[in-house]
Amino acid sequence: MSSKPRFSIEFFPPATPEGVEKLRSVRDQFAILAPEFFSVTYGAGGSTRDRTLQVVREIREAGLEAAPHLSCIGATQASIREHLAEFRQMGVKRIVALRGDLPSGMADPGEFRYANELVEFIRRETGDEFLLEVAAYPEVHPQARSFDADLAAFVRKVKAGANSAITQYFYNADAYFHFVDAARKAGVTIPIVPGIMPIASYTKLARFSESCGAEIPQWMRRKFESLGDDAESVRAFGLEVVTALCERLIAGGAPSLHFYSLNQAGLTTILVRNLGL
Repeated sequence: MSSKPRFSIEFFPPATPEGVEKLRSVRDQFAILAPEFFSVTYGAGGSTRDRTLQVVREIREAGLEAAPHLSCIGATQASIREHLAEFRQMGVKRIVALRGDLPSGMADPGEFRYANELVEFIRRETGDEFLLEVAAYPEVHPQARSFDADLAAFVRKVKAGANSAITQYFYNADAYFHFVDAARKAGVTIPIVPGIMPIASYTKLARFSESCGAEIPQWMRRKFESLGDDAESVRAFGLEVVTALCERLIAGGAPSLHFYSLNQAGLTTILVRNLGL
């Protein structure tokens, strides 16, 4: 039996008709690579609900596995039940269950405060009908008080009924291995899948990483900064770095890889092929 790791790919729901057409093409290119599933993000407070559902519906109609994100901040039990019924109707078997962000200007978080409450509710409503993925943060959630507090929140989600976890992206493999070791010592046995962010633009990556708490190691920063506006060299160095990261994760026992594609096929496709996945 092959021990080759599986992989999955994340999309976000496009906001324009042109983006929708492009994503269909990207999805078809990825389908050739046979990912385990495609996840689809969900905007703060359900702001992309209809667009998320449309992307999920088209993935399922193409005969592929879809894992819609479902965030609970701003939601009610009734609205979550409605979502679960829609997922069931589409043949969805996997959900990425998240707390999510409170939309700007919204003061009431709704009937759920944390992701573990959402996981518990889905389990009460549907039993084992869905595989539930939850989020993990090897470098600590930016709103967490400490590593230990963040780990305790993760353990609560697992005990509530999560089947697997997908991490925030990172570029320090040791952070992932340390987090997995700590989770195992805390009694967590579910797979913890590293999230992988390909690098197309250093300036965009730096801006996004600052907001989500993902560290860019100093040696990487200095190299990218030395490359300046040389887009081809930035892309080549990014591929080198991320390929090496993935190779180390696989060698260290990562059960799968989850690629944050940003609705682009090129870099993720090269990575998957470089890694022999």
